[in-house]
Amino acid sequence: MPDLRRRSWLVVVTAVLAAVCSLALAPLVFSALGTGGAAATGTEAERAGRQAERLGVLGPDLVLALSGRPAAGLEEGAQDVVRALSARKEVKAVWSAQTARDPWLRSLDGRTVLVEARLAGSDEERKEAARDVVAAARSAAPALRVEPSGGAWANREIDEAIKRDLSRAELLAAPALFVILVFAYGSVVSALLPVMVAVLAVSCTLPLLGLLTLAVEIPRPAVNTAAAIGLGLAVDYSLFLLARFREELGRCGDRESALRAALHSSGRMIAFSAAAIAACLAAAMVVPVPLLRGLSMAGMVTAVLAALVALTVLPACLRLLGPRIDLWDPLRRWRRGGTGDGSRFWRRTAHAVTARPVLAGGLAVLVLALLAMPFTSARLGLVDERTLPPSASVVKVAERVRAGFAAPPERLLTVVVTGPRAAAEAGDYARHLAGIKDVTDVRVVRKISGKAAASPGGQAAVLALATGVAPDTRAAEDVVRAVRDASAPGAVAVGGRAAEVADTREAVLDALPLCLLVPAVALLLLLGSYTRTIVAPLKALVVGVVSLGGSLGAIVVLFQDGRGNELLGGFKAAGSLDASTLLFVLFITLALSVDYEVFLLGRIREEYLRSGDNRAAIVDGIAHTGRLMTSAAAAVAISTAAMGTSEVALLKMIGIGIALGALVDAVLVRGVLVPAVMAALGPANWWTPTRLPTRWLTARKEKGDG
Repeated sequence: MPDLRRRSWLVVVTAVLAAVCSLALAPLVFSALGTGGAAATGTEAERAGRQAERLGVLGPDLVLALSGRPAAGLEEGAQDVVRALSARKEVKAVWSAQTARDPWLRSLDGRTVLVEARLAGSDEERKEAARDVVAAARSAAPALRVEPSGGAWANREIDEAIKRDLSRAELLAAPALFVILVFAYGSVVSALLPVMVAVLAVSCTLPLLGLLTLAVEIPRPAVNTAAAIGLGLAVDYSLFLLARFREELGRCGDRESALRAALHSSGRMIAFSAAAIAACLAAAMVVPVPLLRGLSMAGMVTAVLAALVALTVLPACLRLLGPRIDLWDPLRRWRRGGTGDGSRFWRRTAHAVTARPVLAGGLAVLVLALLAMPFTSARLGLVDERTLPPSASVVKVAERVRAGFAAPPERLLTVVVTGPRAAAEAGDYARHLAGIKDVTDVRVVRKISGKAAASPGGQAAVLALATGVAPDTRAAEDVVRAVRDASAPGAVAVGGRAAEVADTREAVLDALPLCLLVPAVALLLLLGSYTRTIVAPLKALVVGVVSLGGSLGAIVVLFQDGRGNELLGGFKAAGSLDASTLLFVLFITLALSVDYEVFLLGRIREEYLRSGDNRAAIVDGIAHTGRLMTSAAAAVAISTAAMGTSEVALLKMIGIGIALGALVDAVLVRGVLVPAVMAALGPANWWTPTRLPTRWLTARKEKGDG
């Protein structure tokens, strides 16, 4: 025992030192994080942007709206701003209506002009430089009102909002979460254990995310996501391990033997759960969207670290605390038994469900189908400044630009045509494109002949095409398709915001089959290895997919259609859902579903190996895990739903989506649908096609070893 105590102290001290060092590195990590590109990479839109840039036509990432004087004064002020910004090293190019001979940069009423700038450096560097550039523009035209918008400024505003929201969400969630933990864990001391596991896991995640930024872009929302997921999984893992420890302690009375038995059973479940969650999130890596990949990598790292800390630091704390683990239980007099005791409510529920499995399962599927129906009208888009509240300055400026200009920057398409007749026939081509529905105007921006054209035929042309529709609508997608299909004097590449949205949607849909196949195969292999059966993993996968419907349908209603958005802070619904955020919520919800399935299936299997009675095993498994899963789901819901207080709709969508998914899965799916399906299947749950696993299962049953 002295050796075990010394070893336990070493584990705890090492973990604390690792966390302290990780937190010390946090400022460096935050500075390395980016916004995470929401648009897919390797698309035609991206290629068109690069080609246009090589031909000297740059797209703006900072748009300055100048107003406050008569038209003549505005033009002079715009020229002053252009001269001032041209001298700055952060500015790659800057232009106005007069310098670019672009009438689209003047408002329809003549009271506002736009100065557009392309900043130098990476996305992160452009975002950081935007503030100084805006300050320089205001100094150059002090008598004018200079209001910024554009991608770089929107990313900066989003990042600042995320920083503020992270601290506020944690403060709001902490009191309610701690009450749940005290109720679930049985004492104040034991309720602090999952908090410790979460702090260690999330803090140690930070330097790993910093290292990952050397290879891939990790977005700043990944920190919020890692914190919420880390806390939720820490609660799950700690609760199930501690509950099993107390149950084993009640059987044998020896703390060390109880801890070893708990690690043998629940510890194995935790390891399989972390592997399953990582497998679900790894599927996102086949989607070529940097934001989704960054969020998923943060979730994978946090899941693995949460399991590692729970399996090392938590047992060490249990050894060091001894009986003091049960100190300060304010609810002692109202408790009917320990955390690991069977729940009367869930036992009665399981009895009722397994007595009429077809009826109960059918009703559960009907409810889930009704909840999922809105998802059939989901429309994928890209995140922009509208993820901020309507009161944000960048949102107001962008709205005024949309309403007051004939060709707002976001409604422009960049068309690059290369070939032997590209420059010569650019005018005719522009007139042809002007006849496409919803195209309001077309300009030939540049015509190039010779080597500078960088085309096989020695000619190239860049056209700017104005549309009258928002870039994330079906009408804009139709315009992009019509431009790409139109006959042209050479090879055509179409870029712009609408093209980015259309290409990202197509890239996501193209990757979706493989994206779903990867976690399906991984989960079947993991759960098959865990249960030594084939039917149970197949059932778990099907039920996991069915359980996604409730949260995804709610996301469409709340964040695409905007119904009831006043309850979530009054954000403005964009009419579409960011593709990467929606997929991330889908994968993490599936991962949590598998997490609960592993613990429930593991317990039912143990009971079946002891008794050989399928229905009794289901009832006992639900009775022993029902209260634990609902407590764990409530903790996950609180920790993630706190993100719903964010000013950033993207974070709201992640937090609310995960919270709803956790609650629906733990209560309706695990409490009703799973026992109904398993009761209907009967002994077929444990069928295996070969004799070896059957003999293994029989031997385990005779030993009573779970």
